[in-house]
This record gives sequence, C-alpha cells and structure tokens, in this order.
Amino acid sequence: MTATAYAVDLAMIQEARERIAGLVHVTPVMTCRTLDELAGRRIFLKCENLQKVGAFKARGATNAVARLSDEQAARGVVTHSSGNHAQALALAARQRGIPAHIVMPVNSPAVKRRAVEGYGARVIACEPTLAAREETAAAVQRQTGATFIHPYDHPDIIAGQGTVALELLQQVPDVDAILAPVGGGGLMSGICVAVRATRPGVRVLAAEPAGADDAWQSFQVGRLIPQESPRTIADGLRTSLGELTWPILRDHLDNVIRVGEREIVDAMRLVWERTKLIIEPSSAVPVAAVLSDQFRQRTDLHRVAIVLSGGNVSLDQLPW
Repeated sequence: MTATAYAVDLAMIQEARERIAGLVHVTPVMTCRTLDELAGRRIFLKCENLQKVGAFKARGATNAVARLSDEQAARGVVTHSSGNHAQALALAARQRGIPAHIVMPVNSPAVKRRAVEGYGARVIACEPTLAAREETAAAVQRQTGATFIHPYDHPDIIAGQGTVALELLQQVPDVDAILAPVGGGGLMSGICVAVRATRPGVRVLAAEPAGADDAWQSFQVGRLIPQESPRTIADGLRTSLGELTWPILRDHLDNVIRVGEREIVDAMRLVWERTKLIIEPSSAVPVAAVLSDQFRQRTDLHRVAIVLSGGNVSLDQLPW
C-alpha cells in the first residue's frame, strides 16, 4: 500500500494517534464466554461505545480539528451528521474553543441532538436526505466561513478512525480477523490501511445491514454503488460510501457480510444482557455478522475482534 495510492497512509494514522493522545480514551477490550460459545470462536470486543461522546467518531473529529490552522480554527467548523460525528465534532470544537455548526436531519435520534447541543454546538435542522444535508451545510459554510469536516470522506477523519486498529492490535496482537460495521467507510477504511500496513495476515471484514447494503453491492461489482432509500434500524450506517473510502475498501476488504433487522436487534439485546455493555444498533451489526451462518463457514478464523462502534441509543425507543 503506497502513500500515493489512497487518501491515507500508515504514517498519517500513526501521527493521528500521537496527536489525539490524551484527548480521547484508550478504550478497553472485553470478552464474553457466552458470545464465544455462540460464535464458536474467541471474540474480543473493542469497546468504542465507551469512547468519548460514546463512539469511535471522537478519534477522527479530534484529529481533524487539531490539524486546523489558527486562522481556520477561528472561523469554526461545519458538518452534516445524523449523530455520532456531530457529537464528536462538537466536542472537539469545544476542546479547542472554536464554533461548531452541525446540520442534523430532522429524524436524528433526540438523544444525539441533545448531546450535540450540550457540547455547545449550533444545530441546524434539515430534511433527511443526503442532498438536503449537503445543501444546508454548504449554505452554513458560505455564511460563516467555517471549515467543512466531512463525516467520513476526509483524510484526517479516516486517519483518526484508523487509530482504533493500531490500539486494538497492541491490546490483542494475535487476532485472526477484525470485523467492524460499514456505513460511509471512514472507520472501515482506516482499519484497512492500518492493518494492511502493519499486520497484512489479519483478515479485515465489514458488516452492514441488508437494508442499507451499498458496500456489499459495490464490493460485488467492483465499482461504487450509491446508497438509495436505506431502511435499517442502524441509523449510523445509512450513508453511502465515499470517494476516498471506497478505493481502500475495494482493494483491501476481505469480505462484506449482510445481516437482517431481526438479527441486528437480537445481537444488540444479547450484548446488553450478557456483557452489560450498552451498544447502539450500528454496533450490533458486526456482532450479528459473527453469529451468522455465513460467518460460521469461516473455519480459518479462531480469534476475531469486533469493533463496537458506539453506544448512543435512545432509551425511549428501544427496539424490544
């Protein structure tokens, strides 16, 4: 993997790790005997649900805000996000003492909007379409002069998310595979770059809802297929892959596993009940994948790490 082939290389991820040290948590890795028995292999849970703002997004946002020049920072940052990136950017902006303007779809979970506002960011509502999100964010950027920080298709974001893999491989150096959810691909592409450059023998697999399977479709035909009318409880995975994230996933993912809505809810409940970890539906997607019939056929993978991407779930709207 060369430095010029993709938007991010290993050096950028290593620099991001140094840059965000002390500003984000080193999250724990936990295990669960019941999950091991159900999966038929050893499972390691990388708990990004215990990260600041309750999601891995804190890594990328903190890295991106830290890399702004003083002149850029003074004008603030703007983004569009359904929740976790919104919270992460709001917190990163507050840590640096700069304004944050967050465009959020009207159907974003209320718990996430409240958290964004709690970090001192200005929330601008928009219709729940990608076009509306982009148009509203562009208008805010014109009005304020703020720097746009894309939720996932941004080199600093991808590099920051990739730090989770460097951390995980130090904590559990002998894993056979890393499994994580894929939405826009920031987390998954960052993991791919870090793993392929440092531990090329480790398999990297993505999991996504069958009702929002643009990554699976794209992977099958070898070209980017846009997300259209996603229908899934996993609100963090409804976005399309990005122009920067897709080439990395295309070239370095081992496979994409799709799971159904019932499987997602059952996996989420299983993790809550047996591990006492609160995870959101997006985090449950790779858990459902590792318990699927398709994954059971992988007899070569004995020690599998799952990235629990976040824990921001509305307690007033639990799926059970």
